[in-house]
Amino acid sequence: MGKNIFFECKGPFLLHELFSGLKLKIKISDIKNLKEASKNDLTFLDNSNYANFAKATKALYCITTEKLKMYLPNTCKPIIVKNVLFDLCVVIRKFYPNADIDTPDVSLRNANKKKYLKVKLGNNVLVGKNVKIGKSTVVGSNTVIEHDVSIGDNCIIGSQVVIRNTLVGKNVIIQDGCKIGLKGFGFIPIKEKNLRFPHIGKVIIKDDAEIGANCTIDRGSIDDTEIGKNTFLDNQVHMAHNVKIGSNCMIAGQVGFAGSSIIGDRVSIGGQAGISGHLKIGNDVKIAGGSGVVKNIKDGSIVMGYPAVPLKEFIRNSKK
Repeated sequence: MGKNIFFECKGPFLLHELFSGLKLKIKISDIKNLKEASKNDLTFLDNSNYANFAKATKALYCITTEKLKMYLPNTCKPIIVKNVLFDLCVVIRKFYPNADIDTPDVSLRNANKKKYLKVKLGNNVLVGKNVKIGKSTVVGSNTVIEHDVSIGDNCIIGSQVVIRNTLVGKNVIIQDGCKIGLKGFGFIPIKEKNLRFPHIGKVIIKDDAEIGANCTIDRGSIDDTEIGKNTFLDNQVHMAHNVKIGSNCMIAGQVGFAGSSIIGDRVSIGGQAGISGHLKIGNDVKIAGGSGVVKNIKDGSIVMGYPAVPLKEFIRNSKK
């Protein structure tokens, strides 16, 4: 994830300022995932699927439960809570108080064509502060590119596109109507009202990728959302926060990815398939259209149906 260039961190905080029950004057710089956290950061563990990352974390303190603390190394002390996501939400809102609601970028101005001499700009292109657009890139009319977004060389950005909290590589095509880097669907249900979960990650789109018309790609919650090199998305694909798609993948129209699923390289997914959250889809996997994937899939598998099963098993069952 690296340094957060899109949201201002209000840290550091002392640990007892984050958790009133802990009388420890230890300075915490930021909140990060298990893999990215350093000894100055706070991290969290809410799912045993991330046990391997937990064992290797460099963080000194981790928000977790009594049941999951066993996965932490001796160098990382657990902060035991009943609901990890609730306490995590409260902490993130202290570090990043402006990340729970997407407010319009007030720095937007009509793109200065003298600043972007090597860029072709349509009518009414609005650009925020510190935006970088590479040479020979084309941006269609009525597109919004918010502060600190970076777009590489030789890209085509369609009309009526909104891009925020995103880093785009070279030779990328983003077709009309896409919404990229907006806040994902995240909240903690409590009795009084739903507590919005801040999303402080970003979207990374690597070189040579293509994003079809009217796709929505949410930025990461704490981690990043990523699309690999030379991966193509058809129209109306939805990617939730923290989803990572590998290189050379082909994703057909109306496919939906729930949060934090990881998709390997050279994966093909047929139209209207759904991928549940926190799953791992291996390399060279083929998923038939309309399938519902609710379990991890091994490398080289071909699956179909709901729930998705190996193709031969699906055909055999359909003949009964």
